Amino acid sequence: MLNRHDIAACLRGLGLHEGDIVLLHSSYLSLGPVENGPEEVLAGFREAIGETGTLLVPAFASLGVIADKVKELPGAIVSSCPCAAVAAVGPAAAELCADHWQADIAHGEKTPYTRLAAKGGYICLLGCDQDRNTSLHSVEAMLHLPYLKTRTIDNLQTPDGRTVSHSYHFFPGPHRDFIGVDAMLRDCGAMKVATLGKAQVRLIKSQMMLDTLTEYAQQNPDLFLCENPECADCVRQRAALAKDEYSRESFKLTCSSSLAGRYVPEMCENLAKAGIETVELDAIQGKPISMLSPERLAAATAELREAGIAVSAIRLPALPNDLPAAIARAQASGTTRVILPLVGNAATAAVALDEAGLDVCLVNVAQTAVVAAAALAEIRAQCPKVTFCLNAANFARVGENPFLHSYRGGHFLKTIGQLDVADATWTGRPTTLAGGNAEIKELISILRCSNFDGYLCLGGGSVYPGTLSEAAEEFRWLLQTM
Repeated sequence: MLNRHDIAACLRGLGLHEGDIVLLHSSYLSLGPVENGPEEVLAGFREAIGETGTLLVPAFASLGVIADKVKELPGAIVSSCPCAAVAAVGPAAAELCADHWQADIAHGEKTPYTRLAAKGGYICLLGCDQDRNTSLHSVEAMLHLPYLKTRTIDNLQTPDGRTVSHSYHFFPGPHRDFIGVDAMLRDCGAMKVATLGKAQVRLIKSQMMLDTLTEYAQQNPDLFLCENPECADCVRQRAALAKDEYSRESFKLTCSSSLAGRYVPEMCENLAKAGIETVELDAIQGKPISMLSPERLAAATAELREAGIAVSAIRLPALPNDLPAAIARAQASGTTRVILPLVGNAATAAVALDEAGLDVCLVNVAQTAVVAAAALAEIRAQCPKVTFCLNAANFARVGENPFLHSYRGGHFLKTIGQLDVADATWTGRPTTLAGGNAEIKELISILRCSNFDGYLCLGGGSVYPGTLSEAAEEFRWLLQTM
């Protein structure tokens, strides 16, 4: 049966000394039999850190019998942030807890969590794992990770008796994979582990933990998110990371509806998971847009809009025989952009669509860059606003190097309005991105260099040999490795 002296000896063996500050997360039952109950555990901690040490526990909910006992101790101070409060007892308690409610970020600067670290304090996990380590939220918060939200307390009671409304920015939400950093903390020397009774005890140097994980998370912002595809929380939060990355680019990212899914609800779900907020309508339920009525397109657009998805363009597979019908489809889709193949009498269609107030973008199909550029120039002489949709896979299919020859030879920099992000071999076989001959990585890179503000369309005008999730992952990897 454990007593206070056993507990103090274990803590000293891990490196805790008199005068230290320690934030304790605990599971009393994990220890096994303890003399005199929870009070003996507290006595052991206070014996280890002495009268000059300070003990803290989480106090924003009922988090175990030991935490509750600390709140009841004479002289205990509870910090004033109701959603991230700590209770503290000892000489540094008042300083650590001071004005916690006024912090802009509940786990950030001017809070007990970062003050503890700055003073060389420790975090102790007694019979519990990293999932209980509240200080890990400080890493997320101080990096302003984009999946964090704002939490507002409308009836916050301040220490001076006022009732105010206060917002805490970059506040944590649902599921985290904090368990995944356990080995990292042990390997870098920030954490030591021992056994006390039946429980594992982890003692962590707070500042070293924050420094190590912050440095890693700057390059790996998904550090605390699990990879379980069935975890809706982490899927949603990963999408927020992707969306944030795209928002820092000059281009606008969209995706072909064919790649996004067969049915509109499937499209909405897959686009949300990928962090993509716009879709280019080329087909729905296996039918090209040209086969759908304006009413069907309007209904699909409304469903997309309700899910937060905008339509970037409609893509017609061929020049329309019925131009008024094509105009009606575009208007029903809620977009002003129409993508047409650069073939035949494209000029007639472009003029009619332009006069109807629509933006026309012409895509190369089965022609070389020189032929495409010449045809485009003739049409732009009549409709100067017409832009070019560069489909690198199609240029590869006609035997050209899309970046080294087609893009440069066609002088498309002045006319390009969209790049179809798809890849293929010389023979036309669809491949993963940067896995074929379309030089897609080089094209994306050169457009980024000119702060291209048009569209990049995942799967645009071509078949991608996989899912939207796979294409989006490849695309992000390309961006990150340029």
